[in-house]
Amino acid sequence: MNLKNIVNRYLINALEKLNLTVKSFDLSSSKNPKFGDLSTNVALILAKQVRRNPMEIARKIEQAIPIDNSILSEINVTPPGFINFRISPIYYQSIVQQIINKDKHFYTGNIGKGKTANVEFVSANPTGPLSVGHGRQAVIGDTIANILQWHGYDVTREYYYNDGGKQMRILGESVAARYFQELGQSVEWSDDYYQGDYIKNIAKNIVKEFGEKVKIGDAIFRKVAEERIFSNIRNTLEYIGIIHDIFSNEKDFIKPNKIESLIESLRQKGLIYEADSATWYKTTSLGKDQDRVLIKSSGEPAYRLPDIIYHRDKFERNYDLLIDIFGSDHIDSYPDVVSALEALGYNTSNLRVLIHQFVTLTKGGEKVKMSTRKAEFVTLDELINLVGKDVVRYFFLMRGMNTHLNFDLELAQDQSEKNPVFYLQYAHARICNIIRHGEQHGITFDKNYGPSLLSHDAEIELMKQLNQFPEIMATVLESLEPRSITNYLQTLASSFHKFYTECHVITEDIPLSQARIALISATKNILAEGLDILGINAPKRM
Repeated sequence: MNLKNIVNRYLINALEKLNLTVKSFDLSSSKNPKFGDLSTNVALILAKQVRRNPMEIARKIEQAIPIDNSILSEINVTPPGFINFRISPIYYQSIVQQIINKDKHFYTGNIGKGKTANVEFVSANPTGPLSVGHGRQAVIGDTIANILQWHGYDVTREYYYNDGGKQMRILGESVAARYFQELGQSVEWSDDYYQGDYIKNIAKNIVKEFGEKVKIGDAIFRKVAEERIFSNIRNTLEYIGIIHDIFSNEKDFIKPNKIESLIESLRQKGLIYEADSATWYKTTSLGKDQDRVLIKSSGEPAYRLPDIIYHRDKFERNYDLLIDIFGSDHIDSYPDVVSALEALGYNTSNLRVLIHQFVTLTKGGEKVKMSTRKAEFVTLDELINLVGKDVVRYFFLMRGMNTHLNFDLELAQDQSEKNPVFYLQYAHARICNIIRHGEQHGITFDKNYGPSLLSHDAEIELMKQLNQFPEIMATVLESLEPRSITNYLQTLASSFHKFYTECHVITEDIPLSQARIALISATKNILAEGLDILGINAPKRM
């Protein structure tokens, strides 16, 4: 149980003793540390209910809470009625041993134990290499899956793609055009065609493998392009540390029987009609501003139709939690999918749709252009090669997903502590070096070290930061926003560096040195745990 939960329980017990009830109240870090570590407004809320002076109510609640020196060292009341709690150093000192012992309180949550979750992310069609935009979604999705696993969920990572339709046809035609150019033939080039070296390389491979035998319109162009590009996509994902469990193909969800089944189910709800030779989904009856086409006049399914069928399939798999991660270009379409599922009787309360904004690469203060069709883009592979996997992952996560990300290539390539990734990794490596230095002088810690020796302000502050880890993880599970972890780790590393400046670890005072080695060992463990959740290495040397 985290610290806020402990203090919250004290408050609830006190209110029960006083026969007071309140629906909710705030318990948060004190704005002014001189009053304590935590503060609550419960007396102010009760004052409005019972029409009494909030200071009087606050003092009665204060008197009803026993001082437990292992947790609370002081309770005080400040105007206009706040109750403040100062946490005992004994509590913070006990945290160090819990972390070193790998207590489950710090190293895993249990809210997801026995539950299943499906996280669908990336889901790029195989028309070209993954761009940095795909990369942001890939890293966000993988990290969210890690967060769920930390809390005990059995997680399935899923990739949904379409290797049919117009764009795949254009891909095949693009490769065919390059193929015949390789053979020295004059080819009319369409502005719609995909460009870039990857198209030329696929064409060259076809020439090498099949010679001049391939004819215009042959399916081999699209088939080989799809296979090569999708293999490249999977290799890129593995390169950045991501492995999907399931790859689902849109083709499996646009089979005639599945389309007919869905259309009929919606028709029975009065949500389907025909007009202009097309089949329409009557979303206006569900509060939307206009109806949506599900089957075009050409007979082709509109993109919303397979998405609905696919999500219906996912709901039928009975996951306890479903998470979709989309780029902001999906913000208008996914509500129609959700409304169809609800109309079909599915409870969508276990579906979380997360929208992320796009990425702009900057170099020298100028934007780096990106266009998949025109091949004026930096691939995710190229970005990883340029700055490294750890930097790529961290930079994609260090801004909120609802914020447009300016990826500063110059900062990303900086290998000093100005780079936030190296700042964290230096902290971990520095701790490892201190521990090695202590071992060389015969100084280590054991279970008999003295926690009470950790009383310096910088030590207390570092322990307070360590204590925040479970609470941060609980918050992240609710928000599914990895940025909170990057912010926390930066604060933790900053607290460690401040401690390192003010407190010598290896000294002639052996008991104090042992206690401080215990403290930095706990710090190292939490840094490594947080970096692991982000999918980033925690080096022992730098």
